[in-house]
Amino acid sequence: MRVPRYSEPLTPVEVESKHRRLKRLAAIVAVLLVVFLLLSYRYSPSRPVVYADAEEHFKYGSIGSDVENGLPLRVLKVLPRMFPEYLPEGAPRDLTAFGFIQEPGRDRPVGFSKRRRIIDVVGFNCAACHVGVVKESEAAPARVYVGMPANTVNIQALLNFMFACAADNRFTPEAVVAEIRKDGWLNPFDRFLYANAVSLMQAGLLKRKSQLDRFLLPSHAEFGPGRVDTFNPYKVNQFAEHFRGYTFTDQERFGTVDFPSIWNQKIRHGLNLHWDGDNSSVRERNFSAAFGAGATRENVDAEAIDRVEAWIEDLPPPPYPFARTSDANVVARGQQLFTQYCADCHAVGGKYLGQVTPLPEIQTDEHRLDSYTEKLVPIQHAYGEGYDWSFSHFHKTDGYANAPLDGVWARAPYLHNGSVPTLYDLLTPAERRNGGSTTFYTGHGVYDTANVGFRTDVSTADGRKAFAYVITEPGNSNKGHTGARYGTELSEEDKRALIEYLKTL
Repeated sequence: MRVPRYSEPLTPVEVESKHRRLKRLAAIVAVLLVVFLLLSYRYSPSRPVVYADAEEHFKYGSIGSDVENGLPLRVLKVLPRMFPEYLPEGAPRDLTAFGFIQEPGRDRPVGFSKRRRIIDVVGFNCAACHVGVVKESEAAPARVYVGMPANTVNIQALLNFMFACAADNRFTPEAVVAEIRKDGWLNPFDRFLYANAVSLMQAGLLKRKSQLDRFLLPSHAEFGPGRVDTFNPYKVNQFAEHFRGYTFTDQERFGTVDFPSIWNQKIRHGLNLHWDGDNSSVRERNFSAAFGAGATRENVDAEAIDRVEAWIEDLPPPPYPFARTSDANVVARGQQLFTQYCADCHAVGGKYLGQVTPLPEIQTDEHRLDSYTEKLVPIQHAYGEGYDWSFSHFHKTDGYANAPLDGVWARAPYLHNGSVPTLYDLLTPAERRNGGSTTFYTGHGVYDTANVGFRTDVSTADGRKAFAYVITEPGNSNKGHTGARYGTELSEEDKRALIEYLKTL
């Protein structure tokens, strides 16, 4: 081959050869770039699934809980198959075993966000606690209501299940990866990733179990479906660094409450929020709830939470779906009784709406009030220092807050701890509620159209055993909100009229 001198021009053959080499090099670079981009996307370090639709974002979008506390989705999905003995009695071998709602075509239940962190991980979002189910009978299909308390979801059952799996000597990377492979092919690199994820997940779950044991031991009343301990887990998780050396008293151990509804938030600005009225800022309340779902101050997604807030500002409560009286006089009588007995505390514009009724007046179970201590207030304020969502409205109160009653039919069971199954029971003297029985069944979603709430006698639905709520356990009392001023001494006719009006709210 002739080697040209520096100043000699290339021949046409040499030019063509050079062009071919450059084209091959460009093709190789392009292929490598595509492979790099595909791998970067496939194994992204942090890429949440996002949704354009606001309701889809609410049900499946991330609020940041899937960053630090995310769990591998494919691992989570196989555990019910691997460890059915730890599932609730009669439950299917999937995540609906814990009362979560599975919509067709989805790879995870409502209330679970998904984020690619090398592998797909999931975390709780707002919908985990605020999408509920109503059934007309045991055999009827479920009606799903967004914004309603998640009356079938049993968070503690899920936690206990995962802790039991993590402590089982069969929970090994090899066994879990083998089970995942039954759902589809894994390349060698993915098998390596999931094996490591299993080990990390096991260590994380056992650590969390040690933190939460004091609230999940048999000596503590079970949460059951539709309930959670709101603030005590903060003390041993997000706020743990502030609680070193802190001694928990038995008085503050029992903070279990019902999930609330979250529709119609516009009317709640400025009211005392949470069951005990410990915060008067809707935005702060929302961020506090996000931390309860597993987000941390470093990873909470403020934009996503603000987007949910904007959507629930005007989210309407669902209308009562069953038959109502056609007698306008009955409803009018009920409205008169509501004005006389309920409006001051519970109607929009009522003079006591959003204010805290002191415990000696309301006389309901004291445990949730006691669980939020004076010591927690400065810790919450310190936790948010330097962040644009920082807390400044938390405060200790002396009772429980008066909330609006919009969509009250869908917010059963009643009182802050879910101890009163129906509106009729709420209008009954405390000692005669639930027919005087100390136990009733919850979590089945079967509606009591006569008394407006959930039926107390459904021990099994869809083959699943319902949860037995025991009012004698700490934090579960159905006392209080009783006496003439609360309508519990009304005649039977007046109680029924008031209930008919409450159906319209």
